[in-house]
Amino acid sequence: MGEYKASDIQVLEGLEAVRRRPGMYIGSTDARGLHHILWEIVDNAVDEAANGYATQILVTLHADGSASVEDNGRGIPTGIHPQLGVSGVEVVYTQLHAGAKFDNRQYGYSGGLHGVGASVVNALSEWLVCEVGRDGRLWRQEFRTLIDEKTGKVLAGHPMGPLEDIGPTRRKGTRTTFMPDATVFEEASFSFDKVERHLREVGFLNAGVRIVLTDERVKEDGKPKKREFLYAGGLSDFVSYLNEGKNPLHPVPITLEGEKDGISVSCAIQYTDGYTESLYSYVNNIPTAEGGTHETGFKAALTRVFNDYARQVGILKEKDANLSGEDFREGITVVLALKMHSVQFEGQTKTKLGNSEARPAVEAVIAEKLQLWLEDIKNSLVAAAILEKAAQSARVREAARRAKETARRRSSIEGAQLVGKLAASTGKKPELNELFIVEGDSAGGTAKQARKRQFQAIMPLRGKPLNAEKKRLDEVLENQEFRTIIAALGCGIDEDFSIDALKYHKIIILSDADQDGAHIRSILLTFFFRYMKDLITAGHVYIGQPPLYKVSRGKVVRYCYDDKELAIATKEIGRGYALQR
Repeated sequence: MGEYKASDIQVLEGLEAVRRRPGMYIGSTDARGLHHILWEIVDNAVDEAANGYATQILVTLHADGSASVEDNGRGIPTGIHPQLGVSGVEVVYTQLHAGAKFDNRQYGYSGGLHGVGASVVNALSEWLVCEVGRDGRLWRQEFRTLIDEKTGKVLAGHPMGPLEDIGPTRRKGTRTTFMPDATVFEEASFSFDKVERHLREVGFLNAGVRIVLTDERVKEDGKPKKREFLYAGGLSDFVSYLNEGKNPLHPVPITLEGEKDGISVSCAIQYTDGYTESLYSYVNNIPTAEGGTHETGFKAALTRVFNDYARQVGILKEKDANLSGEDFREGITVVLALKMHSVQFEGQTKTKLGNSEARPAVEAVIAEKLQLWLEDIKNSLVAAAILEKAAQSARVREAARRAKETARRRSSIEGAQLVGKLAASTGKKPELNELFIVEGDSAGGTAKQARKRQFQAIMPLRGKPLNAEKKRLDEVLENQEFRTIIAALGCGIDEDFSIDALKYHKIIILSDADQDGAHIRSILLTFFFRYMKDLITAGHVYIGQPPLYKVSRGKVVRYCYDDKELAIATKEIGRGYALQR
């Protein structure tokens, strides 16, 4: 530490800032960050489609680990930028906060509002190639991350030459191919399943746009693995897809659309006979997993309109209190999509909408369109079924409230009973303590022998818990296994949940490596997700993966997690081995 001088203030030029602090731009450098840079390029193609300029998006995962995204839109402008003196393509890929989406002249609605998407991808790639088909000509420019031989400085996303005119073409649009830099990302291999899920969502949100995913790393019937997404029904198809395997109260989802103050609002709603609420929201095709003002507006409108309608048809009498929003959202699956200008996402990773004007706009559109839907006589039977489900939910909610009060009273009694079930840790610091939830007394006994009692606690399950997805809260609270878990963790449940009271900061599910074990693991994860979700989002829940086989011969012992590893181990150990499952 010394004198703080002006010369100590560093000025990071060009894309150097992205290389130095990638987390500021893509959230992290793990698998999530890796896929985020692919989404940035996909978002650019989606913006062309959402504004009516493109009808097709092709995404390819190449055998060498690179990826490409191609659209048939207008193509990035290839002319010389008046201020910077280089092509529009070079500006887009090398300049932070440069783009055509800061005003509304070229893109009415856009997810890429920070102007950093393409340039950040370039900065975090070993190399990137952009090809543009525009005005009958094909243009190409290559960028690479280099090391300056004299200074040792990293030159991120450096253009290897000016934009090159390749020649005449019939192609239209932009194709971006890039290789993620393995020195930046902890995981540099794209997950086909994750990309497939994302592109399927994009397809649902952009009705009529054809999206093709090709994985050249994997062959199916001798050809690269391929999936195609094209949905004419849009959000209605999306909700039907989400509810596959469930029992809907009405076969056709309710669709509500409208515009208010320049904000376009669309949503699809379908009720099932289940008990959980599933609300998925998007703004300009960007998923807002943490919700925001638009979700608040939707919930307010739904509750108000259904309460008014319940009084209108006599379900609620004058002296009756209104039903709660939770009652009207029991068993609901909703996809809510907005298109709007000047979006204010909270954070570069865009997970929460902050625009205050979105709430009244969404509330007004949903209230007006839902009221019209309810007034249509052909919808009366569905409306009656929804109201009856909400009324039943209110009755059960009251029962659950009483059950929780009973559970609180039981807690002091069951605390003593836990001693026989829970082998508690002796440590007093929750941040160091670990709770292993194991399957059965036998596994519990083994785990107790191997644990370090200073910080490791063992809880054996004496039976299979309920499936929280198919049971109401009052039924969940009556289950002995769940009551034991709730009492052990000490942080409450549902509305009474407080993560600050958590006694164990690592909760490790350690079930058997068989079908029953996988089922128990799924049941426990469902319970935590539905009633203690913050445990998962805060990173407190872990899965212990036990080996499937133990192979031994003399003093040589090998543990194998699948049949492939077993075949290798038995071949290496040779004859005369002992196998334990």
